[in-house]
Amino acid sequence: MNIGLAFSRNARRNPHALATFAGPDSRTWQQVDDRACRLANLLIDRYGVQRGDRVAVLVANRVEVVELVGGCAKAGAVYVGLNFRLGEPEYDEIFDNCTPKVILADADLAPMARKLTDGTDAVVLDIDDPTQYEAQLSTASPAAPATERLVNSEDEFCIVYSSGTTGRPKGILFSVGATLQHAAVAASEYELSENTRWLIAIPHNSSMQITLAPLALLGGAIGFSDSRGFKPERLVEEVRSNAVTHTFLVPTMLIRLLESGIDRDTIPSLQTIGYGSAPIAPDRVAALVERFGPIFVQLYGMAEIASIGTMLRKSDHAAAAGGRPELFTTCGKESMAVMVRLVDETGADVPAGERGEIIFGTPYTMIGYYREPERTSEALIDGWMHSGDIGQWTSDGYLKIVGRKKDLIIRGGFNIAPTEIENVLTLHEQVREAAVVGLDDPEWGESIAAVVIASGAQAPSVDELTQWCRQHGLPSIKVPARIEVWQDLPRNAVGKITKAQVRERLSSPAGVV
Repeated sequence: MNIGLAFSRNARRNPHALATFAGPDSRTWQQVDDRACRLANLLIDRYGVQRGDRVAVLVANRVEVVELVGGCAKAGAVYVGLNFRLGEPEYDEIFDNCTPKVILADADLAPMARKLTDGTDAVVLDIDDPTQYEAQLSTASPAAPATERLVNSEDEFCIVYSSGTTGRPKGILFSVGATLQHAAVAASEYELSENTRWLIAIPHNSSMQITLAPLALLGGAIGFSDSRGFKPERLVEEVRSNAVTHTFLVPTMLIRLLESGIDRDTIPSLQTIGYGSAPIAPDRVAALVERFGPIFVQLYGMAEIASIGTMLRKSDHAAAAGGRPELFTTCGKESMAVMVRLVDETGADVPAGERGEIIFGTPYTMIGYYREPERTSEALIDGWMHSGDIGQWTSDGYLKIVGRKKDLIIRGGFNIAPTEIENVLTLHEQVREAAVVGLDDPEWGESIAAVVIASGAQAPSVDELTQWCRQHGLPSIKVPARIEVWQDLPRNAVGKITKAQVRERLSSPAGVV
């Protein structure tokens, strides 16, 4: 089995079943499979795509995403779903890393894709240009290509890009087999079936492993919401109009949902709300369960293990609300097929009750970081994926996150590398050094704070530095919400900046000037 064959099977078994929807637009599995077959043949016959070639998808959330996934899978291409909210420098690095044969982009992003790939062999197709996409699809064969049956579990299936602590995007490569195994686990953990209607409210590139692949296998329906500006009222409208049963929200969205006053009666079809990707205060989770009932499932993991590591399940949320509130401070227990260990700096398991780095052993761990063997060997050691997070087991087997070994900032579900922001700040001629940290934020999980040291007597203003960040390629989500100018930065014995002390000082009531 592979994802391409799953599309064909869904079209044969339930041709008129709903496959995808976005607002009033919808398509059946028969329609989606037809278009996916045509796309696969177009990629192969016209653009010379072969098994293992990368095909990048650079579009906002929309119904076409499902056929783009299917087309790549049937052609045996490696699907590279991209976050459409990144900046040009990040796309430039991504294209340089994965060297896509074809880029499928929407009208807003196609010009940039062409600019960044000018001088390369990459072909950019604008899926909103009828003379390019629809016209070419209409002349392509609707028959399933031969590659659909040739794709096996060892083949490369997709690359997921995630920012690392250096700020350079990491291309996380998965095999077909790993994706299928994770899909089976996701289907069980989220209680999915062919009757599921899942609304993707976050950028679709983050939804391959827990939504797109599982529902393609099951023949359920995949919906898309505009993730560029979350509005609780719009979520309610989309849930009600499409009888949505499942969705996944990051903590920022959950807090806005809670503050909106919307209650369970307004979204009666919704059976499951998954959440994760960033910290959320336990009291907020308790309030959500009180408002909507125990329909929540918390995910803790990392992109390198396709997402799922531990789960705080619906039964755990019910137990927490029923007298065990301490469970809200945990991220649950290991998922099926997952082994979690806590280790010290030598890689040895720590004694019971002590803290250690969280590492994962799964059958669906990444192959590695694409074209980066050294980076892979640093994180994937003897088959165990090192998270960089520090955890501790409770006496009854629940995992608690007690800190992060890495300085990665998680804001609204997005991973943000401080180094990237520091590099922009220090480009300013009046900035000698910069330190960027994440501070607890009740809405976003973490906010971005920056401390700079002036290079001379004249220090730049906060407004000037904010504008500087925007003018030098940082998207709004990465621009520091708080910037302070200090006389010096705390350092350790060898002169390295100690960010824990920076964070502590910024968090103290008095602050530091």
